[in-house]
Amino acid sequence: MTSPQSPQPRADGDRLPHHVAIIMDGNNRWARARGMSGVRGHHAGVEAVRAVIRRAAERGIETLTLFAFSSENWKRPAVEVNALMELFLIALKREVKKLHQHDIRLSVIGDRSGFSTSIQKHIEQAEALTGDNRGLHLVIAANYGGQWDIAQAARRLGERVAEGELAPEAIDEASLGAELSLTAPVDLCIRTSDEKRISNFLLWQLAYAELYFSPLLWPDFDGEAFDAALADFAGRKRRFGMTDEQVEAQQGA
Repeated sequence: MTSPQSPQPRADGDRLPHHVAIIMDGNNRWARARGMSGVRGHHAGVEAVRAVIRRAAERGIETLTLFAFSSENWKRPAVEVNALMELFLIALKREVKKLHQHDIRLSVIGDRSGFSTSIQKHIEQAEALTGDNRGLHLVIAANYGGQWDIAQAARRLGERVAEGELAPEAIDEASLGAELSLTAPVDLCIRTSDEKRISNFLLWQLAYAELYFSPLLWPDFDGEAFDAALADFAGRKRRFGMTDEQVEAQQGA
């Protein structure tokens, strides 16, 4: 088997990450602190989403993945789940044209079968409209779980083996990784609200990611907070299994 391909540091002076992933946490706590319903917190979180997308595009980030709704979030109260689905549909109807105007490409990863026919239709339309855009690649993880992602990739490989298209010994990290919902490795993973876990998010893609935990609740996370996370990333020394001397020699090449 081949060894997993690790991401490489960027050559630019800012040492910006290629791919930033964010676990947007704290909407409910933000709302409760203000005597509001959790649904109001999710609406406030939409403003933070807009701010971060705008700043990521300005900074030249290649891929921004936002964890919008996990496969475990269906366990939440029905009122909250229904409100989240309505909010998701509204965003697909109202925000996609703005993304397209700014040359942003939108993708949605996760098990779409759990969504209504209307949401599935608008996802397809949004991806079709923005599919040729060359700017920021915005990925929304919805009804997504990292274990589900790996399992469905393994299942597809198993189907290819059963059909005689692939030999079992040919399965390696590269072939499994190519079957995942998102093939781009994550450089920087941000989680808000000071929770320090990854919650079944992009388990494979986070293999070499730098983790950044912000004390801010998601609705309070803005462009300046995003810049602070990028600055912290720039100060990290990413070795990918190498020594400091090897990393310095690679960067100086």
